[in-house]
Amino acid sequence: MINKLKNSFEHISITKHLLRWTLLTIPVAFIAGSLVALFLWLLDKVTELRWHNGWLLFLLPAAGVLIYFLYKYLGKNAEAGNNLIMDEIHEPGGGVPARMAPLVLATTIITHLFGGSAGREGTAVQIGGSMAGLIGRWLQLNKQDTRILLMCGIAAGFGAVFGTPVTGAVFALEVLAIGRMSYNALMPCFIASVLADVTCSAYGIHHTAYHISVNEAVTNTFSFLHFDLLLLGKVIIAGVCFGLAGYLFAELSHTIKNYSNRFIKTKWLIPVIGGFIIIALTFALQTRDYLGLGVTNPNADGVSIVSSFKEGGAGYFSWFWKLLFTAITLGMGFKGGEVTPLFFIGAALGNTIAMLTGAPVELMAALGFIAVFAGATNTPIACTIMGVELFGGHYILYYAIACFTAYYFSGHSGIYLSQRVGQSKNPNDDQLTNKTLKQIRDKRIL
Repeated sequence: MINKLKNSFEHISITKHLLRWTLLTIPVAFIAGSLVALFLWLLDKVTELRWHNGWLLFLLPAAGVLIYFLYKYLGKNAEAGNNLIMDEIHEPGGGVPARMAPLVLATTIITHLFGGSAGREGTAVQIGGSMAGLIGRWLQLNKQDTRILLMCGIAAGFGAVFGTPVTGAVFALEVLAIGRMSYNALMPCFIASVLADVTCSAYGIHHTAYHISVNEAVTNTFSFLHFDLLLLGKVIIAGVCFGLAGYLFAELSHTIKNYSNRFIKTKWLIPVIGGFIIIALTFALQTRDYLGLGVTNPNADGVSIVSSFKEGGAGYFSWFWKLLFTAITLGMGFKGGEVTPLFFIGAALGNTIAMLTGAPVELMAALGFIAVFAGATNTPIACTIMGVELFGGHYILYYAIACFTAYYFSGHSGIYLSQRVGQSKNPNDDQLTNKTLKQIRDKRIL
């Protein structure tokens, strides 16, 4: 009888906990979802404007100067972006400033208007995190609750910007520490991500629809296996390539940023030089395919994420050029996310691998789409789920193999330097545990 009463009290306590966090996450989800909807609408408008006014690219260096001074005089610690949010979750300090949201929204729009190669996830996550921090201060939450609310902000921003609510929730849990997930924020993050996605969709925002045709050529090599053994081998090899691509992107971005700040003493010149390099590369390659988001392309013969799902839809080195354009853009002071460019890099690389190995193009592009992201962010579980949400669950085994393989082969590197090592990828080396990727990278460079 006593045990039954204890169980009843436990369920009542759990119910109260979930109701409390539902109420706390509603304002975060609504505000984040609304601001992300505004951001995506503006992003579509400025992208179309740039497509129809090619001369805007020549103003990219001037746009870089504007972005620099906006952060210099208004940004303060907000320039740290996603890394600041992660630091505040790990070790609460000065908090995440509310000014981060309008600043990153405006400067990302400026970057895209004038042709910078950047994404949108970083902006959405910063919007969610800064609004969560603001609400936490308004409600005078303690450090532990503020920490969970900031995670909800990450989930809300990510889930809304890509239309992947389950991925958004898991990403917020997984991205903080490599190899370790904290489940105390599981339901709050899930609620926030779902509500933010619903809010964003309610404004009429539509996300790009992807589809993989069930390829009849994918047959079982052996009757007792529920997968194609030969294709499995190709996916493993591709997963290694995807992980190395994620590693290359992260390291190149950080290297460009570090050397730019070390050798260019006049700091506002960094984005100016970066802008001129982007212009020079654009004319050297004689294509504008690698500017902006790259989800679609106004040129029917151009390379984009969508075109990479078609045979011959990407050149053999399209993935590398997008990687280079984005690393320069973000490494030299422009604003935006890394994830959508990572989707482009992965899909284009998957297209190339498919053409070289004879694997199904749509499937390999989809695997690259999620696996390069998995390698660069060290979030293989979230990316496997993203595969299901975006492409359907038919190929989930291949999603997992590609993402898990990429995760290991990207090493202890990543686009978020404040990410910590919860569990080393190398079982014979536990000295990296609890160190940030920045600490690991700085030690490696020295």
